Amino acid sequence: MGLRGYYKQFAGMSDEEITEELKEKAAEERRKALARVDPLDLSRTTWHELPHPDVVAAVTFAARGALNAAGDPTAEELRRALGRRVGIEPERIAVGNGAAQLLSAATRALLKAGEELLIPWPSYGLYPLMAQRSGARAVPVPHGHDVERLLAAVTEKTRAIALCNPNDPTGAYIPPQRLRELLDALPEQVSLLLDEALVDYVADERAAAGSLALLDDHPRLLVFRTFSKVYGLAGLRCGYVLGGPGSERLLAQLAPELGVGTPVQAGALEAIRACDAQVAARRAVVLTERARVLDALHDLPVDAAPTEANVLWLRAPGLTAGELTARLRNGNVIVMSGEEVGDEEHVRATVQAPQHADRLLQAIRTSL
Repeated sequence: MGLRGYYKQFAGMSDEEITEELKEKAAEERRKALARVDPLDLSRTTWHELPHPDVVAAVTFAARGALNAAGDPTAEELRRALGRRVGIEPERIAVGNGAAQLLSAATRALLKAGEELLIPWPSYGLYPLMAQRSGARAVPVPHGHDVERLLAAVTEKTRAIALCNPNDPTGAYIPPQRLRELLDALPEQVSLLLDEALVDYVADERAAAGSLALLDDHPRLLVFRTFSKVYGLAGLRCGYVLGGPGSERLLAQLAPELGVGTPVQAGALEAIRACDAQVAARRAVVLTERARVLDALHDLPVDAAPTEANVLWLRAPGLTAGELTARLRNGNVIVMSGEEVGDEEHVRATVQAPQHADRLLQAIRTSL
């Protein structure tokens, strides 16, 4: 309707009638807005809320004052802060453009053409690509979040195991004492690339430190962590890797040649300083909602695997992963289909805030 047509509709109406007409239109628009439910995206493992404002301020300040200059290629201040946090010398820490970049660099450094990278499967989709880009061969180990299965899959060509722990997408978890058994039994030539991107969601807080306690006794263990997940800084692209005594030379090879940008270092440093309470609160929400949803699913026609991550690995008997994904999508909830990692039965749903958990449960009820 044009401007002339808009005013023409009020011709011959009293002021009171015009006012009432406008009120009715406004009320109808409000009703439509309130009735509209935007889709809820539970397909990603990164935190759904904005980062801590102090981190945003630190990144902005650094960007405004340092974009015309190269940053510290060694990220010394950040490595020292990380070292103080985890109790490891900064020389045994390398900082990179996300844990994924460091994992890829480690694969290239440790594997040659024809050698093998074991991967418990299904898992993070980057791992097979890492092997391919290094000229090595990815060897999936079905249901491989099991020490005995992994050891049985090791051959003379195996040079490394990429272990996402807790696992994305299944939430499976190998506790530190079992990791020690795995490391003790691995042949000398096999390294363990331990990806702990989701370790903040493990219910036993001691487990987060437990893996780091293994570093001193196992020089072929590398532990990868990130600011992308619970910190909600995926766009910052900052991760780090920790090694045992004697790993300094290898770690130096994994860091980007020119380091990470100054705004990235500033944001990560501020996250270490300012985000403890925020991280603890987010962790508490996930643990509470994870337990609540798993309990509620007992009464619904959906199977859920045990999980120590911020994800649920769900299966509806009689439905394929694609069918379950589509049904939940019709209920305005978006999940990741297991087809993306070769699983035809499961879907992955992220655990977020209470209202999001309620919407997931409601979508399951109405969809099945």
